Amino acid sequence: MADYAKKISKSTTSQEVEIPKKKTPLNYYTSIQLKYVKLGYHYLISNAIYLMLFIFFIPLVALPLTKQDLSQLRDNLLKLNHHSIGDSLLVPFVFLAMLLLYLRGTRKTVYLVDFACCKPHPSRRTSKATCVDRIAQCGTYTQENVEFQRKLFEKSGVGDETYLPEAVIQVPPNTTMDEARKEAENLMFSAIDELLAKTKVLPKEIGILTINCSVFNPLPSLCATVVNHYKLKEDVVTYNLGGMGCSAGLISIDLAKDLLKVHANSYAMVVSLECLTQNWYCGNNRSMLISNCLFRMGAAAILLSNKRIDRRRSKYQLVHVVRTNKGANDNSYSCVYQQDDHETGLRGIALSKDLLTMAGDALKTNITTLGPLVLPISEQLIFLVVLLGKKVLRMHKLKPYVPDFKLAFEHFCVHAGGRAVLDELEKNLQLSQLHMEPSRMTLYRYGNTSSSSLWYELAYLEAKGRIKRGDRTWQIGFGSGFKCNSAVWRALRNINPKDEEGNPWMVEIDYYPVNVPQVSPIVMPTF
Repeated sequence: MADYAKKISKSTTSQEVEIPKKKTPLNYYTSIQLKYVKLGYHYLISNAIYLMLFIFFIPLVALPLTKQDLSQLRDNLLKLNHHSIGDSLLVPFVFLAMLLLYLRGTRKTVYLVDFACCKPHPSRRTSKATCVDRIAQCGTYTQENVEFQRKLFEKSGVGDETYLPEAVIQVPPNTTMDEARKEAENLMFSAIDELLAKTKVLPKEIGILTINCSVFNPLPSLCATVVNHYKLKEDVVTYNLGGMGCSAGLISIDLAKDLLKVHANSYAMVVSLECLTQNWYCGNNRSMLISNCLFRMGAAAILLSNKRIDRRRSKYQLVHVVRTNKGANDNSYSCVYQQDDHETGLRGIALSKDLLTMAGDALKTNITTLGPLVLPISEQLIFLVVLLGKKVLRMHKLKPYVPDFKLAFEHFCVHAGGRAVLDELEKNLQLSQLHMEPSRMTLYRYGNTSSSSLWYELAYLEAKGRIKRGDRTWQIGFGSGFKCNSAVWRALRNINPKDEEGNPWMVEIDYYPVNVPQVSPIVMPTF
């Protein structure tokens, strides 16, 4: 881990000047031709079935129908009158069976009615300079580790308007159970109040409640806290997920989806949050200091429904959820690990130097499962041809083909875990700056809010007015274990930003996107 820390804290005091080599001028005409060749290929393969049907029906349409043909057709229709009553009743029974199957299928459809993100009180807003100041005043860190955290802040991609609980920025931090409960309740109740106000749903109408919070699991549970505060009905089904990391939000969505399949005409509320009060690390293990510089306050509440009547007012329909768990691998299992500092006994979360590698491996497995469900046939054929070339024809020099997921999705919400994670995904998935904008701006404005970050990103897209009817959005979550989870949503209507009064971005959306430099210098105060 020492090498990883040195790599992060290394200052760029000198730069090498390279003399650019003369490049061969691009043949833009050829590049444009190749672009349209690939586009034409994509449309041809995607619409192949319609083309085949068209070719099949051409001979039928071209055949001339004589009077004798029409007379024979009339005679065949008249013969239907001689069928038995049983045969005649077969048609309505078949129609009724098909209708029942259709209704049964639509009952399993899960709609996202609306969601809400917590925007903490302005008094909780904490700049990076304030964080470094409190760290220096704490008295438990060595001067070298104060400087180490300062450099982490400068390169983190996190801005100066993120939120921290009051207990954390006190000197020394007040990490009691009462303060942790206060933080969790403020986050949950703020998001839920906003959600209920937006959807006009009464608390007693909620039949399913799932809450995920990785590192704070009190007794009674957070679910019990919500049930008591909002006086939910006695037969409400509750699940409290803990210790599942930043990808737990999509696990909660998947759980709620499965529950809605067996509980007809129900509402499911999902709440995703993280509590920082008892997990602010005050020791000197550098692998455990990184989380101090990334994680911030945040929570989201989501209302799901399986009621057909809710389709008209719902924003999205859940299309797919794909979950990947690499916990059987020791390196994956231990790359994000909550532990006690062996020197001081202080508790914190250690991030391994293998984290990015493990995240990439989990993502690869996840998209291998997701790809066939969402990619157009044109991309799947290219991937299959390349795979056969490498495995069967042993063409080892053939580069592996990365499918173009931009053909499957209009929007991407990648967990804002940190700048390094976002850079790696942007490169591996060949995404543009516009595709990564929601994730980078969420990291900058709100920091890493754990499992709720995906919803701040979707809220950003809505505030920008980019969500149109039929658009597909891919949410990608990463978390300890190590897990990678995906959710695919299809927009059911255009989202008008003017209707999003409770959106956490609306007041300031015109200021974004902003340029986030690779290094944002922090001037240390004089003590």
